[in-house]
Amino acid sequence: MAEIALSRPLAAATVRPRRPAPGPAWAHRLFVAPSVLALLVLGLYPLLFIVAAAFTESSLGKPFQAFAGLETFESVLADADITASLWRSVAYALGVSAASLVLGVAAALALQGAVRSGSIVRTLLLLPLITPPVIVGTLWKLVYNPGGGLLATVLGAAGVPRETIAPLSSTAWALPGVALADVWEWTPLIALLVFTALLSQDAAVLEAARLDGAHGWRLFRSITLPAIGGVVAAAFFIRLVLAFKVFDLVFMMTSGGPGQATTTTSYVIYQAALREFDVGKAAVVTLLLAVVVTVVTVPVVAVTRKLQSNHG
Repeated sequence: MAEIALSRPLAAATVRPRRPAPGPAWAHRLFVAPSVLALLVLGLYPLLFIVAAAFTESSLGKPFQAFAGLETFESVLADADITASLWRSVAYALGVSAASLVLGVAAALALQGAVRSGSIVRTLLLLPLITPPVIVGTLWKLVYNPGGGLLATVLGAAGVPRETIAPLSSTAWALPGVALADVWEWTPLIALLVFTALLSQDAAVLEAARLDGAHGWRLFRSITLPAIGGVVAAAFFIRLVLAFKVFDLVFMMTSGGPGQATTTTSYVIYQAALREFDVGKAAVVTLLLAVVVTVVTVPVVAVTRKLQSNHG
């Protein structure tokens, strides 16, 4: 009996769970620390700097000279050119994003049908993506050149006078000309994202739909689009953010002209910070652009989450 009584505490001691060693937890924190530090340095510090500069008199060489309160905000909001650039940026971003989405989905569907040549076409689609935006702007500026560019040559062969073919010098056509270059550059990204989603479709579901008589547009609308709707919405969100950030193409192709026709908000920020050396003004415009981007993109994010949850 004594042996049994002694064995019970020993058995309880043997099944008692051991506490995890403190080493792995510290190792985990050590590995995560660089990411947290990078997030603070690259994200939090610039945000705090911009907010501080927006409420102070700040130049490029001497930031945070004196507290200005809302004075800079009032002057910026009273500037008709800046408010016009905000509306122009919204219209531009929505327009190029919608065009890129439509063309990207169409290209993805075409790639899905061309199985044999798909790898070659996918490689060609990567060319605009890997081309630096500065080179893209220079390339399309040469295309629009009225003195012998591709557009002038083609339209000139059709009988259109070459001296009238200068889209980048027209206040009506300069922004659409930049937008066309932007669509050419980023549509392949949409196409590749949607094409990847198309590859993940259930082949059995597609085959059953075809047996039930669904083909072409009906098959796409009823089966394919609901299956890839979340990816399409996410691709549109990515494209929208990229469109709001456009600067390189405007800088290389038009420098914001003619007049203010292609002056987007990103270009206004560049002018205020690096030409006028007014960091406070640039910071205020940056915050206003952030608010506008948030207002425009929040509905897109909500639709994306809804489509993804429905598909899931």
